[in-house]
Amino acid sequence: MTQLPSRSRAWRVAGLIVLVVLAIAVWYLLPPRALSFAGGGTVSLADYKGPSPVGVPAELRSGDLVTRGRYLTQAADCEVCHTREGGEPFAGGRAFKTPFGVLYSPNITADPQTGIGAWTDADFLRAVHKGIARNGERLYPAFPYDSYTLISDDDVLAIKAYLFSLPVVHATAPANSLRFPFNQRWLMAIWAAFYSPDQRFRPHEGRSADWNRGAYLAEALAHCGDCHTPRNLAQALNNRRKFAGAVTAGWRAYNITADPVTGIGGWSDAELAEYLHSGHAAGRGPASGPMAEEIDVSTSTLTAADLQALVTYLRSIPAVRTRDLPASKTAPVADSPGPIQAGLDPRGKQIFAGACVSCHSWSGVSLLTNYATLTGDRAVNDPSAINVAQIVLSGELRHTAEGVVLMPSFGDAYSDTEIAAVANYVTARFGAVPSHLTAKDVAGLRELSSH
Repeated sequence: MTQLPSRSRAWRVAGLIVLVVLAIAVWYLLPPRALSFAGGGTVSLADYKGPSPVGVPAELRSGDLVTRGRYLTQAADCEVCHTREGGEPFAGGRAFKTPFGVLYSPNITADPQTGIGAWTDADFLRAVHKGIARNGERLYPAFPYDSYTLISDDDVLAIKAYLFSLPVVHATAPANSLRFPFNQRWLMAIWAAFYSPDQRFRPHEGRSADWNRGAYLAEALAHCGDCHTPRNLAQALNNRRKFAGAVTAGWRAYNITADPVTGIGGWSDAELAEYLHSGHAAGRGPASGPMAEEIDVSTSTLTAADLQALVTYLRSIPAVRTRDLPASKTAPVADSPGPIQAGLDPRGKQIFAGACVSCHSWSGVSLLTNYATLTGDRAVNDPSAINVAQIVLSGELRHTAEGVVLMPSFGDAYSDTEIAAVANYVTARFGAVPSHLTAKDVAGLRELSSH
């Protein structure tokens, strides 16, 4: 038998290695679509025999276009992203700090010069579904058109009608500051070709009406994956770990899969619905940061039927375990200061005693409001302490059924070292595993939280 020359064998082995590497890269960079986990059996809306999963709930269908558009705009959470701190609603200017630089949301009021007042229906549909602005400029996927592409044409136009009914604001957003080559918008055409399917929502025949409505709410309008699903190197959603949690803009969005330990598998339907409606569930802690904003402006406005549909859909997401999160500690601690754990900076306890205990109490169960109870809170049980530090830095203003709930900002009152100390004290006292946040970590979070 003739033996191949060694050089030829080497080339063949090298070629095989290259093919394997390419196959792995393609597998990694081309994750499944958002609804791939549900399998096939989809049909067009026109062919679906059940109640339509798109549009507004039954009790709002007799409303005019603007009324329907208002509900859909709230469900799509447009106001949060398109309103800067202290600015006019929908007038843009909110900063989004990414690994590649800073993006600013545009004005989407009907101002013809600085907003979308000159946009036609076709212009608006193209932007929402394809990520292409009126002037042909490619939009960055910080605007989640890869999710919004699932929204029906009628719903998109209802949203436009509502936006055009709002007070017109003349406001130009600051210029983006992205590094090269990420400042080249034409590259988004390549990104969209791989990751934005330009397809409307297709119901699943084998799923319930509630499930399909919940899928439309979660995937098309509320775009939950944009915060709760980790991203790959191309900054596309890695749906192999769908809803397993991610860090976005310096805040951690937690696991909302069916995992019973680190996700929502252990939550009751009533707890989930209450959390989405009010931003708090007994024994689960309050929402904070971007999730609190989303609830106050968006999911709190959903009807009871839509909240139940959303819960039904979330229940179906395959369980994924978040490896660095423990099971939450749910029992209150003693309602007295007690000794400090070994290794903790004593300044953490001192700051908690001076600035925190009057609202949160030594036990972690607030006597003032449920929104200040720390027991069972996922953020307090997160050993990274990212969200604990962020809430200390930024504070929070919630508009709840109980009235306004205020957590003061302590970012200017304490140094990075002191904020790290109090965050580590909180997780050690009330959480399952103590954190080890450093002053450098807090400095990084402070930079991300500044506008």
